[in-house]
Amino acid sequence: MEITGEIITIIYKNEVNSYSVAEIETDEEVTTIVGFLPFVNLGDTLKLIGKYVEHKEYGRQFKVDTFEKIIPQNLSALERYLSNGNIKGIGEALAKKIVKKFGEETITIFQSYPERLAEIKGISKEKAKEMSESFIENWEVWQIVGFLEKFGIGAEHAQKVFDLYGTNAIEEMEQNPYILIDIARGVDFKQIDKMALDLGISYDNQKRIISGIKYGLIRITNNGHSCVLKENLIEFVIKLLDVNTENVEDGLIELRTKGEIVIEKRNNKEEYIYSSVFYYTEEEIAFRIKRLQNSKNIKKVTGLEKELKKVEKISSIELSEKQKEALKLVNENNVTIITGGPGTGKTTIIKNIIDIYESKGKKVVLSAPTGRAAKRMTETTGKEASTLHRLLEIGKIDDDSLYKNTSKYEGTPIDADIIIVDEVSMMDMFLMNYLLKCIYQGTKLVLVGDIDQLPSVGPGSVLKDLINSEEVPIIKLDKIFRQAAKSKIIVNAHRVNKGESFLNKSEEEEGMDEDFFFIKENSQEKMLSQVISLCTGRLEKYGDYDFFQNIQVLTPTKKGMLGTKELNKALQEKLNPNLGNLPERASMGAIFRIGDRVMQIKNNYDIYWEREGTGKLGGLEEKEVGSGVFNGEIGTVIDVNEKEKQVEIRFDDEKIAYYEYSELDQIEHSYAITIHKAQR
Repeated sequence: MEITGEIITIIYKNEVNSYSVAEIETDEEVTTIVGFLPFVNLGDTLKLIGKYVEHKEYGRQFKVDTFEKIIPQNLSALERYLSNGNIKGIGEALAKKIVKKFGEETITIFQSYPERLAEIKGISKEKAKEMSESFIENWEVWQIVGFLEKFGIGAEHAQKVFDLYGTNAIEEMEQNPYILIDIARGVDFKQIDKMALDLGISYDNQKRIISGIKYGLIRITNNGHSCVLKENLIEFVIKLLDVNTENVEDGLIELRTKGEIVIEKRNNKEEYIYSSVFYYTEEEIAFRIKRLQNSKNIKKVTGLEKELKKVEKISSIELSEKQKEALKLVNENNVTIITGGPGTGKTTIIKNIIDIYESKGKKVVLSAPTGRAAKRMTETTGKEASTLHRLLEIGKIDDDSLYKNTSKYEGTPIDADIIIVDEVSMMDMFLMNYLLKCIYQGTKLVLVGDIDQLPSVGPGSVLKDLINSEEVPIIKLDKIFRQAAKSKIIVNAHRVNKGESFLNKSEEEEGMDEDFFFIKENSQEKMLSQVISLCTGRLEKYGDYDFFQNIQVLTPTKKGMLGTKELNKALQEKLNPNLGNLPERASMGAIFRIGDRVMQIKNNYDIYWEREGTGKLGGLEEKEVGSGVFNGEIGTVIDVNEKEKQVEIRFDDEKIAYYEYSELDQIEHSYAITIHKAQR
């Protein structure tokens, strides 16, 4: 079906993918519409193609398949369109004046005779020109949206295309659709390739070959790699494009000539291909590490042996020889790596570094790649740790920019004598490069991590590669300490790394903690039943473990009966059903209720929060306020406020954040979370 009307209400809009729920007024009625509606605002007139569906909770809706923005059909609609904030410099009052003055000619004035806008009092010729440019940009973007949509390419890329190519964008794409590969990493190459072939580009066109090579390099970086064997890349492109080896070789020569790729020969035979940004980022990391290491050791503590005895006495912990060696290594070098599995004493070393250097008046800064890792670091050391994104003030950098040009982001120098970064296995190459850019020469850098943990989501294996390079002083901790050795979890972790099976009864030592159980089931239904049973009474009876205080379900996947989505639904139904008709809010297929455990799933540096303070101000309890909730932070829903259209969440650090209903796509239930998310 096709309907045409004006958007009069936007009920919900996902800012990430533009999935929207809105009301449109047609000549016959007001209808609720649902679908992906990027760049749609109040006052827009749309032609929609789709069908009516019956939602079990919200009733009759029009589900949008495709749509087109059209010129408003009457003057009142045009006035609302101009005043919706989309056109630079025009508000409600000015929109009314413009439409009253020019009537049916208004759009023609904006497009062809912008100087006439200055006939209205308060509009200068310069302002008239800006308004016209803004109006034309909006409509040009919409032409691009329509063009991309024909080929199944998301409208979210339209603004980037316009920013790069302006009013010539469609002409540029018609001549070379493959320019979209350079604009957004998430674009599907097959869609672009189909678009190009439909426009008449030949199979062996050099632009097509080059874009296929670039796409291959994007694929390998999406899988965490920074480069690829030349022969593997050639094989991939041949299969992708149905071309021959000579075509691909010619494309590689052209890209190399343009400086877009680097080919590195290793062991005098194997050739690896990098996108230039990746190669030069790795090169810069190596350069900065060596320069930092070779700087004068101005933060060295004198009389370290004496200091070691002091910390042993204060903490009543006798340091192992390996731990003492690690502390000496940190003192003698500007860059040090401390690695080892769980229970090998990494945290003890970090605490001792803090104690020794702070006792000498040195400033120690702690950080980690993710919110959860920083929180754990704070809890285990008693000293505040921050995420690297916050420390380096790079939270708002466009993710796409990370892979295009790192040189322009210099960052803010870190005020510290010694910087300790934990969980370095989770750092990708770009984050490491930003960190190194922000370190003063002479500052000590201590990198701590376990290479057997999950690697970074982004490209590069920074910790593993630095260790394998043997260019940085390293201490490898391999002894499990007596207290840690009582834990079956830690012992089994080390056994698995060695390729051994879990402890059996005959191998268990007297006094070992009963903290590890392996329950074997052969069907998903039985596994789900076991998980539900453990979470709804068995573990509480076993060790007084309350689900909301002490239990976290982890799973490797999001999909399937044992994935996070289904587990969260099942656990919510058992642990937090809506028995009292309390307010709740549906969003993105989930229902949020008071008492739900939830997790923030993206960094949001702007969201407002409050936390009750301990000090007094004017006789009242002083309240701390701030902004920012980060990927991986877990909390509990404490209110669903229908009147304010807000959900209040108290996070584990006691801050209370306020989410508009439109922001609920940033949170997920966390009764069950993936193992990757657990590391955050």
